[in-house]
Order: sequence, then C-alpha cells, then structure tokens
Amino acid sequence: MTTTTLTARRLVTDIGSVEFPVITVSADGTITDISSDPRALANEQDTLTSGFFDVHIHGAMGHDVMYSSPADLSEVQRFLAKRGVAHYLPTTVTASPDATFRALEALAQAIESAPHDGEAKPVGIHLEGPFLSSAKRGVHPTQELQTPSIELFDRFQAAARGHIVLMTIAPELPGAIGLIAHAHRQGVKLSLGHTNATAAEAIAGIGAGANSATHTFNAMRALDHREPGVLGTVLDPHPDHPAIFAELICDGIHVAPPLVRLWLQAKGLDHAILVTDAMSAAGMPDGDYTLGGLAVRVAHGRAQLVEDMAAGKETLAGSVLTLDRAVANLQRFTNASVGDAVRLASHNPAAMLGRPELTRLAPGAFANLNRFDAKNNLVATYIRGRAV
Repeated sequence: MTTTTLTARRLVTDIGSVEFPVITVSADGTITDISSDPRALANEQDTLTSGFFDVHIHGAMGHDVMYSSPADLSEVQRFLAKRGVAHYLPTTVTASPDATFRALEALAQAIESAPHDGEAKPVGIHLEGPFLSSAKRGVHPTQELQTPSIELFDRFQAAARGHIVLMTIAPELPGAIGLIAHAHRQGVKLSLGHTNATAAEAIAGIGAGANSATHTFNAMRALDHREPGVLGTVLDPHPDHPAIFAELICDGIHVAPPLVRLWLQAKGLDHAILVTDAMSAAGMPDGDYTLGGLAVRVAHGRAQLVEDMAAGKETLAGSVLTLDRAVANLQRFTNASVGDAVRLASHNPAAMLGRPELTRLAPGAFANLNRFDAKNNLVATYIRGRAV
C-alpha cells in the first residue's frame, strides 16, 4: 500500500502541538502515524494545522447553495478547499416552505454522496430561518418569516433526511422555546440569532437547549447597560448558565476590531467560532448577485441588499469573506497565534456540533490539514492527504 509523508516544524492539534512532526498518510487518506523526528524536517518554518470547518456559509463562485446543481456545489467545494476548508455546513436563507423543502432535499443528496477529491465535504445543514425576528431579520424577507412550529420544523427535517444539524432561531418568538427543546432532543444544535431577545428570553433559550449564537453583534438587540439583551447574555461568563459558543464574521466590516477583541476576551479560545456567512459573490469580482433569491450588490468587499440601497439604507447581505482571511484578520486584530486562530475556525465549530472527530488529527482520522509558512500565510491545503 502506497503511503505519503508530511513534515513541518510544528503540528498544532486540538490537544496540543508536536515539534518536528512526521505524519504518515495511507492510500485512503487516513493518518496512520504521527511521530517526531528533527532529522526528517523538510519545511523548517512551516506549521501544520487541522483543516477549517465553516458552519455558516451560503455560497461562493456565483452559486447559492439553496439553488445549486451538483456541479455548482462541486465548484463551491473546490473553492472552499483552496481556502483551507475541509468541512462545511451549507446554510439556507429564509424562503417559502416549498423552496426550502427543495433546497433541503438537494443538499441532503450532496451530503450523502461520496466525497470528491480536492473538495470540502458538506456534513450537515444549517437552517438559518424562517423562525427569525422581523425586527432583526437582516436580508431575510419579512413575508416568508414563520412563527416557530414543531410541525414545520419536522417537515423541514424530513425533507433534509435528518441532515439539519444546526438551526438559527429567535428565542423570544411565540413557540420558540418549545421548538428549541424539541430540536435539541433530536440532537440538533440551536443558535440564537436574528433576534431582539431580552436577557431573560435569551437565558430561556439557552435553558431549553441553545448552545451557540449566530454572527454575534449582527442582527441582535444592541447592548444596553440596563437590559443586556441577547448580546450581553452571549458575552457574559455567568456562573449559573453554561457558556455558549459564539460565531463572528471577522472581516473588519461586520464587526469593528475593538469589538472582535472584546468578543475573544469574553468567549475565550474554547467558545469563539469564526464563520464567513459568505454568499455567492465570494471568490467573484464586484457586481450584482443573489442571496436566497434576493438582489445583492457587492462593492469593495461589502455585500448590500439592493432594495435597501435604493432607500438610502445599508443592510449587509452576508459577506465575501473566506476562512483563511478570517483567520488572518483575527491574528492581525488580536495578536492571536496561528494555532489559536485556527482553533476558532476548526476545532471549536466541531465541538459546538458535538463532532470533534471531524477536525481531530490522530491515527485513523482523515489527513485534512492546512500548511502555514513562517509569516502565518496559508500556503497549502491537504484533503485526505492530497494537496489541492
């Protein structure tokens, strides 16, 4: 059986680091051994880490995951792999139930298909909407928002053949707490987002099973010194309720660098998650695109809803961020090490989903790795041991 060997100055894993690693990879792309040998050093200053895991992404390369053919998704997945992503959750946008059913069925088929060489692998679906607050809807169309319904969620999950693994929900809506508890019992992870919740309503959502927050700071009730709201609750390390994970779009547009630092200080290295919230324009030039069927204009890195631009308002419509840039930005904004920044883009999202094996680097795991040079630039990605 043919094997390959990867070496570097340092390997950073979810449990520590290995100096002068020698990683042996079998023909099927799994790691068979990790050892240390300074004599085998091939890349004196390089660091190897786990591949990234984006749990909140709507598309790339001109393709929206809700309306993509298998060939379109394959192009998205090749693009993601080139930017260091090994796994991802294709993420929906609020649409009519029928459109959502069709999207979920197609995404379930993609998840159940055999992985393709050199592509990121979809491992579940993030349902963002329709159970969101109209006051904090962002780009989600008001007319398609729904009151939280166990019956409708179950129909969504049936269409997805059980592959909805994460759902964003506003906990203050009528029926939301019951739906959170219901989905939680099924093993679905719940994220508080697009919400105008008070602190008490957010705490109720956490008590019912929510364990994360969707794009923290964005589409949330603003922080107030007398009513902390959902944002204050998410950032507060309160001893009486469990710490929850918190996504952040680290592009310098959605959240200013001082608040990125505040978020990281509040959540720490174990509960902060980097996401892109990227839409179809990621990897494409400035121009006009769509997000869940909505018209979006992209200029100078900002994606805005066209209908609001005409009214003189700015509504950010996702991003054109990639996770390699998010990791680089986090290091620049906070002075985090490359290993710590990668944790937020790989091990933490996997831990939030209860799937730590997806980013673990150990014998028996797939060799999904990223290589960074001495200046912490991503210079290579390996999917199942093969450079992409």
